[in-house]
Amino acid sequence: MNRIKIIFLFSIVTALVSCSKDDYRFESQNIDPYVRFNFLASSAGVPLEYPAVSTTIQPSASYDNKSVKTLKVPVTLTSTALKSPVVVNFSAATSGDITSFSLEPKTELTFEGTKLTDTIFVSFDRRWADKQSITLKLENASNPDIHIGNLNTYAPNNIFTINLREISTVYTFPVKDLIVKGEIGEKIDFKVNFPNGFIPSEIENASIFKFQNGFEYSLTHDDFGDNRSSITYHLTLLEDIQNDDARYETKINLINIPNYIATGNTSLTIVKPIKSLRDIQANPASKFTDPTNAFYLTYGEHWFDKDGTCTWQTFNALTFPVVVTKDNENAILYSDKGTANPNDDVYHDAFKIGFNVASGTNTVNSFGLKRWFSNESGSAAVSPGFNITSALEFFPENGNSKTQGTVLVIPQDLTIGSNKDNTHIIAISGEGTYKEISNGLYEISFELKLTNDKLFGGTVSTQYRMFNNRVYPKPAALSINCPKEVTL
Repeated sequence: MNRIKIIFLFSIVTALVSCSKDDYRFESQNIDPYVRFNFLASSAGVPLEYPAVSTTIQPSASYDNKSVKTLKVPVTLTSTALKSPVVVNFSAATSGDITSFSLEPKTELTFEGTKLTDTIFVSFDRRWADKQSITLKLENASNPDIHIGNLNTYAPNNIFTINLREISTVYTFPVKDLIVKGEIGEKIDFKVNFPNGFIPSEIENASIFKFQNGFEYSLTHDDFGDNRSSITYHLTLLEDIQNDDARYETKINLINIPNYIATGNTSLTIVKPIKSLRDIQANPASKFTDPTNAFYLTYGEHWFDKDGTCTWQTFNALTFPVVVTKDNENAILYSDKGTANPNDDVYHDAFKIGFNVASGTNTVNSFGLKRWFSNESGSAAVSPGFNITSALEFFPENGNSKTQGTVLVIPQDLTIGSNKDNTHIIAISGEGTYKEISNGLYEISFELKLTNDKLFGGTVSTQYRMFNNRVYPKPAALSINCPKEVTL
């Protein structure tokens, strides 16, 4: 009798502390619990990173990796919420050098509660030989009732193979220009982006910049850490450059080094501009933008060659204000977003406008520049210079006129090319006037100069007219020469 009691009590205790397959099963669908690799990639081969999901993309059993950025491989447990943690062990093997990559975690994945996805982070510490591979395999679970892999034989997803393909490591500046106040000790940050990642040991002591210094400064960068997509640099001014009547400019250019190619925006211009007393309430920039319309256009004409004859040729471009912080000297409040919280207020530069796409990776036709070239690429990755986010600066007459003044083409370098292996740095500058020529219709009249020795043999220029409405008087013909289309 006592023996029967002991056995009965042991059975109760065992039932209380152990889990069965039924504890994980979806009752309504009668699905047994299983764990599998859940790596999703778009048709273009771009990984979909957890927690992003897709109902149309099927998990892949392999991936062709062409980047040295950390690759994230999600593993998912199909189950109800877990009453106790589940550990899944995995292994890794490679056809190449085992020290060329590292894993985090190294061998164990953990699932608990409603956290039913864990991720294997694959970091690359050195370059690989072409056609190497890394194979990840789910081995076992801490609870044997959890099935390893899908509940099928045609796509179990218990093994995931990373095929290491040829990589192209490039870098670029995400912006073309920065403004400084000119105070000694002032600090500004900028980034260098690595779209396909970088290997720290290759970059740490490399000289990736060429400098054209117009003032003294020091340059440091953050520790690389786990971020392999960008490096943040810190520039600190070592001299006072606050003469209001002088323009101070420094250029930092990316150069090609072994294994890394400079592409896209390869030049960063840091400027302390001439300071002019201007009343922000004049707000000439607002005459040429409409932030409520993401597809607002300004319209222009430039004096250009057409079939051997100089004529006015039309263009237009999506036009936007330049967003600035509250402490910018030219900041004017655009919107308080209907709240009393000043932290969400939006400020625009009262004197600057720019041209850009509303979204996506294409380009607009700033200054009709696409007509200047016969074989240009419209991709922002190749020709980011077609999007000039800070292009024109206005100087109201007497500092406060709301109807007229002078205009400056903000000097800067543009990168334009036919493909990623054929790009050119083109310097632009120019100046002119603006005026309200009829009620609500404003005209900007200016000369635009383009400089590049290879393309133009130096500097070329032509006349421009731009308007804030598609209906405007046709400019009178000019008796001057005009540029011709060139091949990049």
